[in-house]
Amino acid sequence: MPFACTVAGSDSGGGAGIQADLKTFAALGVWGCTVLTAVTAQNTKGVAGSWALAPEAVAAQMAAVIDDFPIAVWKTGMLANAAIIRAVSRSLPSGAPLVLDPVMVSTSGHALLAEEAVADLVEVLVPRATVITPNLREAEILSGIAPLTDTDGMIAAAEEIASLGAESVVVKGGHLAGRAVDVFLQGGDVLFLVGERVPYDVHGSGCSFASAIAAYLARGLELGNAVREAKEFIEEALKGAAVSGSGHRMVHPGAWRE
Repeated sequence: MPFACTVAGSDSGGGAGIQADLKTFAALGVWGCTVLTAVTAQNTKGVAGSWALAPEAVAAQMAAVIDDFPIAVWKTGMLANAAIIRAVSRSLPSGAPLVLDPVMVSTSGHALLAEEAVADLVEVLVPRATVITPNLREAEILSGIAPLTDTDGMIAAAEEIASLGAESVVVKGGHLAGRAVDVFLQGGDVLFLVGERVPYDVHGSGCSFASAIAAYLARGLELGNAVREAKEFIEEALKGAAVSGSGHRMVHPGAWRE
């Protein structure tokens, strides 16, 4: 069984973060190791609070994982602050494949990355990314191009983010009107990932998409194929979304049947 490790925050509702990553890894036949960066009190309605761990605790978790597991791919989600970002960068093995999900703001608007930490993310982690998977708002922040309202703008943003050092970029267009179109930029080539749009909002789709890419990479797929397979995976996980007590929906990796 291949091994992957997610470095992210905990979602007490189980729909996003570490919990969604582990469910996705398991659905795709990958053993998931975890490094917790923060604890959040949240559900599908919003984030009530978040508490970052000490960077030393994050580094110690990474060291413990590295000491015992042959991690094929690393995936990062919520990193909370600059100190944690730099601890992760120092702890990552040289040349390790990295799927970077630049989690900055929750769907409900709660800040999950300190504003002043964006520069650290760009400086020390973006250049190490095998692929970075920003949503539209994150792509606007990273590229400086706003607002992003169409695929031409998404391509321009992806090119700008790639110029920061990322090997490849997927700008997710889930919040655009019309069909769900993501822009995948690799080596100067652009691929449109077009999918069906579900008629409801789903909590945790970004986490699961990035961790699906990581899982497929851990299984040995080439990057382009890993991204395409992850797009198909997340479509099924969205169609089979679970419903919370409040009626909001959560991405359901278990809906995938390979």
